[in-house]
Amino acid sequence: MKVVIAGAGSVGAFIAEDLQLAGHEVLVIEQDIDEVKKLRDHIPCQFVVADACEVSTLQSAGLADADVVVAATGDDEDNLVISLLAKQEFMVPRVVARVNNPKNHWLFNKTWGVDVSVSTPHLLSSLVEEAVSVGSLVRLLSFEKSGARLVEVTLADDSPAINVEIAKLGLPKTCSIVAIIRRENVIVPRGDTLLQDGDEVVALVTEDSEVELKGILVGAGALKR
Repeated sequence: MKVVIAGAGSVGAFIAEDLQLAGHEVLVIEQDIDEVKKLRDHIPCQFVVADACEVSTLQSAGLADADVVVAATGDDEDNLVISLLAKQEFMVPRVVARVNNPKNHWLFNKTWGVDVSVSTPHLLSSLVEEAVSVGSLVRLLSFEKSGARLVEVTLADDSPAINVEIAKLGLPKTCSIVAIIRRENVIVPRGDTLLQDGDEVVALVTEDSEVELKGILVGAGALKR
């Protein structure tokens, strides 16, 4: 499969390396030559140093032969332009676009040539909606290579973490709270963020720290279950 990725930031670079290792033909378009120089040493894929919003760039990159285009820049306007050009000018079968600002998510649709849009806050929200019950730890996702897990806990009214700042929870070093969903709003957690009754807490943990986190957010009785 031929994949063209626009944007060689942290997201684009990770996707490029992952797909390259999986055996796909990967081409990355990035206009920052210094960024390209850094990546060429450890990602053995083809790079094009140019503006991916230009039709001439996409043509020289062989978009007409691409199976998938990934618009992964850090700018939503650029990602929309790239998606639209990929679909309308080059008829790419599948266009995946990164949404940086969740408020722009409504724009990323078929009208703009987007087949699949990826917004981290919206993805977390939809995963959390599948949680089975309040006061239970739900495992959302496992990363086989690292052993890390993405888990969710909806705080019950008797949770020992309610009205406690995140920095004072005593979280283990191998545990990180990555998002809080509160009344349909996604909150990026900080050390002074107070947890509230009903908060849906999403955390990245290891096997060992998962048990500790459950005790901290659910309560001591959770360790016996």
